[in-house]
Amino acid sequence: MPVDRLLPNDEAHDLIALARDFADKRMAPIVDDHEKSETYPDGLFAEMGEAGLLGLPYPVEWDGGGQPYEVYLQVLEEFGARWAAVAVAVSVHGLACHPLFNFGTDEQKRQWLPDLLNGKLIGAYSLSEPQAGSDAAALACKATRADGGYRVNGSKAWITHGGIADVYNLFARTPGNEGENAKSISCFLVPRDTDGLTFGKPEEKMGLAAVPTTSATYDDALVDEGRLLGGEGDGLKIAFSALDSGRLGIAAVATGLAQSALDAAVDYAQERTTFGRKIIDHQGLAFLLADMAAAVDSARAMYIDAARRRDADRPYSRAAATAKLVATDAAMKVTTDAVQVFGGYGYTRDFRVERYMREAKITQIFEGTNQIQRLVIGRALASR
Repeated sequence: MPVDRLLPNDEAHDLIALARDFADKRMAPIVDDHEKSETYPDGLFAEMGEAGLLGLPYPVEWDGGGQPYEVYLQVLEEFGARWAAVAVAVSVHGLACHPLFNFGTDEQKRQWLPDLLNGKLIGAYSLSEPQAGSDAAALACKATRADGGYRVNGSKAWITHGGIADVYNLFARTPGNEGENAKSISCFLVPRDTDGLTFGKPEEKMGLAAVPTTSATYDDALVDEGRLLGGEGDGLKIAFSALDSGRLGIAAVATGLAQSALDAAVDYAQERTTFGRKIIDHQGLAFLLADMAAAVDSARAMYIDAARRRDADRPYSRAAATAKLVATDAAMKVTTDAVQVFGGYGYTRDFRVERYMREAKITQIFEGTNQIQRLVIGRALASR
């Protein structure tokens, strides 16, 4: 059921309506088939770009939508309610645009940003490595100056849209006088067809099966020096800046996923009867549904509060971590409870709630595990 949203203006209401209509017509009818067959929805991203739904939080002069983050995230929630895998991919695409927009030169932005924001190019984000997930400062992939650019060697892991995206934010060490430490990490925008760049087979995941997640291997790959974003050594600053925004994207997607699970549970509880009454009329189940609704509402409030802080140019790292923690934990609980409402039927693939539960789990892991979010929040408290 449509969420009654408090939005800043009529334009935002129209945009949410457009996103909801697109999701209902182009995502909802095909999501089950693609998730079951683990097939990628070719052409869908281009359609989203043509509809103006990929670059919403970026300025109009770069082909973006010029929307506040508060509105963009609510669009992501609408997508997450219909198709979590695609919504996550949209969030990661926006995350991949962040380093270029915020740290790229005007020339770099003119060359690549409009095509990313209008959907002609798909962006991906490659920070994690097999041995360095939460510990971003432990990266081993190296980019060494050579031949008017950088020779890159190493591996990356857990890349959403891996092998399909056209360009990749690569975070790699550029060893110099500072040695092997966090300040030696730099950020590049690497094209998919770079010689020496190969992708592994898609991971066999328990959810989000329609959009591939792969590893990448750089074997003496030459990256032009014009693809360095910011300066050498700016990599972790860029990565952490982008991740604050990316965590809000995951919070919004998780909230949409939880909302769909809640809606399915309420609909089922109004149809199913036991002991001569609809099961929603039994107090025990009504209380369970009430707790689910409160969790969804709380998740939405948390990510919108963090987005408003971002829009107001106020510090929001702690708020982003809190929103990601609250929303993804809520998604896991609400989807699990939705399966419980359905009883044995909820454990079958005849109903979507079992998929929602599988999809919710990963939201507690990527863009920083929820244990990392607690670490971020704890450090913020300690530094007051």
